[in-house]
Amino acid sequence: MTPPDAPPGVGAVLAIDLAAIVANWRTLSARHRGGPVAGVVKADAYGLGARQVAPALHKAGCRHFFVALLEEALLIRPLVPGALVGVLNGLLPGSEADFVAHDLTPVLGSLAEVDRWVAAGRQAVGRQATGQRAGRKLPGILHIDTGMARLGLDQRELATLQQDHARLGGIDLQYIMTHLVASELAGDPLNEQQRVRFQAACGALPPARRSLANSSGIFLGDGWDSDLARPGAALYGINPTPGAANPMRQAVRLTARVLQVRDVAAGESVGYNATWRASRPSRVATAALGYADGWHRSLSDRGTAYFDGRPVPLVGRVSMDLTTFDVTDHPTVGPGAWLEMIGPACTPDDVAASAGTNGYEVLTSLGRRFHRVYGTPVYGTPVYGAPVYGAG
Repeated sequence: MTPPDAPPGVGAVLAIDLAAIVANWRTLSARHRGGPVAGVVKADAYGLGARQVAPALHKAGCRHFFVALLEEALLIRPLVPGALVGVLNGLLPGSEADFVAHDLTPVLGSLAEVDRWVAAGRQAVGRQATGQRAGRKLPGILHIDTGMARLGLDQRELATLQQDHARLGGIDLQYIMTHLVASELAGDPLNEQQRVRFQAACGALPPARRSLANSSGIFLGDGWDSDLARPGAALYGINPTPGAANPMRQAVRLTARVLQVRDVAAGESVGYNATWRASRPSRVATAALGYADGWHRSLSDRGTAYFDGRPVPLVGRVSMDLTTFDVTDHPTVGPGAWLEMIGPACTPDDVAASAGTNGYEVLTSLGRRFHRVYGTPVYGTPVYGAPVYGAG
C-alpha cells in the first residue's frame, strides 16, 4: 500500500484517524452508564498529537480532559473552551498561579497539595458586595491511593482528612478519584479490593462525585460505573480487553519507504554484530525508520512488517535510522516500495507483543520525524487526507 500523498524525500508516513478516535470515545461513552467519559490526552495524546486530538474530541462533545503535566494542560486549554482540564501529576509548589490564571484543575494527591490549593484560593481575586477583595473556592480533584502506591493520599493522610472535613472547605471539589492497578485482568482480585476500598474511603469524606474506571475498567461490568470515567489507551485503539476481541477501532497506520534492496548470499550477515545470517540466497530491503523513530530495538530479529497483506520478517538489528527486512519471498519489493509497520495485520498491540512491551509504549514512542497526516479512514480504503506538516 502506497501513501498517495507522501511527498518526495519522506521516509515514513504516520496516518492518524481522528474519526476513529472520536468513534472510540462514543463507544466508551455508550458503555459507561454512570456519567460522562473524559479524554485522557497526556503524553501528546499518547503520541498521536494533542493539538489535533483534543479539539476533535471537544467538537464531538467531550467536556473533561486529563493530562499529566502543567505544560500539557497549558497547550490544550485554549483548544477546549469550557471543558475541565485536569492535571494528574498534581500541584507542584509554585505552580498555583498558572493553574488559577488558566482555569486548570489540579488532581490533589497529598495533604500538602490540598493545603496549598486552599491557600491559593484565599489569594485568588474576587469581590464581595462591599467591594473588598475576597478569596474563592478553586476547583480541584482529590486523588486517593487504593493500591497503586504511586500518587494519591495514602491511608494516613486519608484518615486525617476523613477526621477533618473542614480542611477541604476551601476547595470546589469536582471529583474524588482513584487509579486502578490491574483492570485489564478482569479476574484479578485487586480490582474488587480497590473498588471496595474506594467506596469506603469516599463514604467517610464530604459528598462528591466519583471517578473510578480507566479504559479497561469501563469493561469490568456492573459496579464499575461512576460519575466520570477516564479512558486513555482505548481511545487510540489499544485493546482494553486483552485476550478478547478488541472493541475499539484502530486509529493509526505507519508505513515506511524501502530505500535499497540488495542480494545477500547464503551465510552472509546483515546489520550490526551480525545477529542474522542468510540461510539461503536472500533479498534484503532497508527501510527508512529505526529506534530514533521509536521503532524499538527489541524488535531486532523478531519484528514483522507487511507488504500487500503478507508478512515480511525483520532481520538483523534495528539501528538508529534504518531497519532491514527479508523480502526474498516478495519479488515485487524494490526501492520506493512501502512496508506497513502498523496496520490491519499488525496493530500496536501486535507490535508490542513482539517488542516485549505494551501498546501504550508503542504509540507514545512514535517519533517526530514521521510525515504525519490526519485523515480518515486509515483502515479499509486508504485515504490519507490533507497532510499536516510538523504536527503532533
